[in-house]
This record gives sequence, C-alpha cells and structure tokens, in this order.
Amino acid sequence: MFVQWRARRDRFGVSFGALIVGLMLPAIAQAGDTPSWLAGAAPSGLSPSRAMTSHAALEMKAEDDRVDTEHIFGFSMGSDIGKKGEIELEIENVGRFNKRFGSYTGVGVLSQVKFVLTDNFRVAPGVSFASTQVGGVPGMIDNRRTALAGASLEFRYKLLDRDVMPFGLTLHAAPGWNRFDEVTGFDVQTYGSEFAALMDKELIRDTLFATLNVWYAGGASRDLTNEWSRDSELSVNGALSAKVGPDLLVGVEARYLRAYDGLGLDRFLGDAVYLGPTFSMHLAHNVGLSGTWSTQVAGHAAHDHQHLDLDDFERHQAMLRFNYLF
Repeated sequence: MFVQWRARRDRFGVSFGALIVGLMLPAIAQAGDTPSWLAGAAPSGLSPSRAMTSHAALEMKAEDDRVDTEHIFGFSMGSDIGKKGEIELEIENVGRFNKRFGSYTGVGVLSQVKFVLTDNFRVAPGVSFASTQVGGVPGMIDNRRTALAGASLEFRYKLLDRDVMPFGLTLHAAPGWNRFDEVTGFDVQTYGSEFAALMDKELIRDTLFATLNVWYAGGASRDLTNEWSRDSELSVNGALSAKVGPDLLVGVEARYLRAYDGLGLDRFLGDAVYLGPTFSMHLAHNVGLSGTWSTQVAGHAAHDHQHLDLDDFERHQAMLRFNYLF
C-alpha cells in the first residue's frame, strides 16, 4: 500500500558525500567570492555601468544553467526544492511489473502542485490514481481495476544548502489517505505517512552529482471485513548522475528496501535490492522529464529462501515523471 510512496522517492532506493572540486568563473560566482582585482575593474572598452549590467546578465545565465538536483536521480531525490514563489505541476507515473508466477501489473499516478513558500520550505497537495491487473499470481485474487486511489500532503524543509555547506540536506514528510490498495486492487482504508532525509553533493561542479536517501513509510489499513493491519517499510537509496549535454543528465541508482509487519519495523517480512539507469532532461525551459527502470537483483522473503523477494516486491519497478514550472 506504500508502493507508490516509496517509488517516488515511494512509496530509497544505497540514497554518499564528497568535496566539491573545481573553480567557477568569477562572473558566475557569488559577489562576495569575486576576486577584489576583478570586482573593482570594468572590462576593457566598457563603462562601469555597462560592466555591471554584463556581470548581472552572466550571473542570471549561470543561475538559469544551474542543475536542480531534485529529480535527476530516479526514485531517489536531491535536496533542491525550488525558489521562493515558484509553483510547479508534477505528474509522476510509477509502474510495478511481474511476480514469480502469473501476470502482475500495477500503475500509480500521483499529481501534485508544489508551492515554494520560502527558499527553505515547500508544500505540495496531491491526488493519486491507480490501476492494478492481477492474473494467476499465487496468494493473490485475480483482479483488474482502475480507480481514484487517495490524497496526500507533502512538506519539505531544506535544512542545509549544498551551495554553502559541505552537502545538501532536506527533510521530507507526507501524510496521506488511500481508499484503494495499489498492490491488490481492492477497496481499503489506509492512513499513513512517510518520512525521509534527502542528502546530495556536487562531486564535480555542474557535472557530477551524488545523493543518499533514507526513507520510512508506515500506516494502518482497514479492509472490507473491518480488520486492521499495520505495516512499514525502510529504504536506503544511493545514486550518481552526470551531465552529458546542456539539457540531459544520465546516471545509475541502487535501492535497498525492507518490508515489515507493524508500524515500528517490528517483524521482518522481506528485502530487495534494485538497480537501474536514470535520466533527466529539459524538453523546454520550464518543462522537465525524468525517469528510471530498475530491476530487483537481490533479496529474499523471510518465509522463502528462493532468490529475490517477489512476495513483498516486484521484479521490475519503473517511473516516468513530468514537471511543468509556471
């Protein structure tokens, strides 16, 4: 029921630090970092006022070219949250495919509108839709259904800015309600939340980026028989992403997930390791597209010593995310 949450992050896939290397041109550095010999001198042939205008234009261009790390790591997330006053529409599609036997497909679509209230704080209400198709999977009832799944409210607070600190750190919390079990496709009432620490680091200035995420998701569910169940999940994600063109970044992501019975990570049910490539690109100045396809390469269920845990997780998980900045 928390598949969509860990995938976004949802619903961490491990989510490494290093020191920023390389020097930037004085024109795109902060004013306080500009060498004194340059700050007081105008370029040859330019008046001081025109030099200042040129310098400001270069600073604006550098800011426009700066990589926003939030969505460049696949399911894993960077610490950037946008600038104060920005409003952004995000549509995230998460697919889950294949169990050990039978046919299984689950798709979740989360639509959010993000409001950056300050440079350090953002809220994002969202609604989700889900579609599940199950056929011939042992332990599951055959079902085909698409429905409105639920709603959530995401909060993010940037605790450390990676531009001035050794690394970036953003705290994430997202309480939510679901009326649809995205795993089975049946009606259910679920109340839960997810929490995460999102860390990232620029390893090579404007070229190579790394992230480390730690996610927890937990909640309580009531089925049609009015019986309650409680479960939780812990995830650690790590990813690298490199800029290979003006509008394209590609990388690799690894995620380690553990499923538990009980809200407090009480009884271990199974674990899984996912590995896959990632991409992020700009289709236009204010339009972004990113995604990943990850495959379970290791894991096992607590009650089953077969290779891979295909009871609690799927063989493949994929994500395609669209962002539009107003």
